[in-house]
Amino acid sequence: MVPADGTFLGALPEAEADALLAQGRRKRYPKGSTLFLEGEVAGNVIVVIRGRVKISYATDDGQDVMLAVREAGDVLGELSAIDGEPRSAAATALEPIEAVVIDADRFKAFLRSYPDAGLTLLRHVSRRLRDADRKRIEFGSSDTVGRVAGRLLELADRFGHAEGEGTRVDLPVTQEELASWVGASRKAVTNALQHLRARGLIATGRKSVLILDIIALRKRAT
Repeated sequence: MVPADGTFLGALPEAEADALLAQGRRKRYPKGSTLFLEGEVAGNVIVVIRGRVKISYATDDGQDVMLAVREAGDVLGELSAIDGEPRSAAATALEPIEAVVIDADRFKAFLRSYPDAGLTLLRHVSRRLRDADRKRIEFGSSDTVGRVAGRLLELADRFGHAEGEGTRVDLPVTQEELASWVGASRKAVTNALQHLRARGLIATGRKSVLILDIIALRKRAT
């Protein structure tokens, strides 16, 4: 497993990463399965080894709102394991997942043994909070097309690969999930994708998007 750049595991020195993984047990989750639920008392943290995970929460009216996509190298549930508060969101496997499940007390003992890893975790959490702040600002200042463009760029930056003169993104999410991620209806997201296609910025396929003009897409996202 090669953790992605920018993930907690990927930022650790190899010896520390190995020491962390040695604290837990390997576990596999089928696509669509729940890794943990919102409101649970955290007894463990989960380090994703392979696959992608949806982070979401349920509104009072039962709507599932997508917050983020996590990938190989990311750690899940670390804040609840540290502060003892119930989990603030749910985690669902977008595809088959391999992970290491670490008891919360063992995770905290690891951080005490490796102080630099604690600072790395703090930087990791800080980056997530900054990203959440940026998205809140975006929700108040961008239209649906701009927000969809922003999420496509985020997916392209993390999961995209070159194809011809464009960037192919294999989408781990459905249009319904994308709609909840950008705070819009499924119809509004469909219209936004049509708008971007009509202007030659993207081409869409089954569970994939080919970004044809990434510079123009970035301008549309701002």
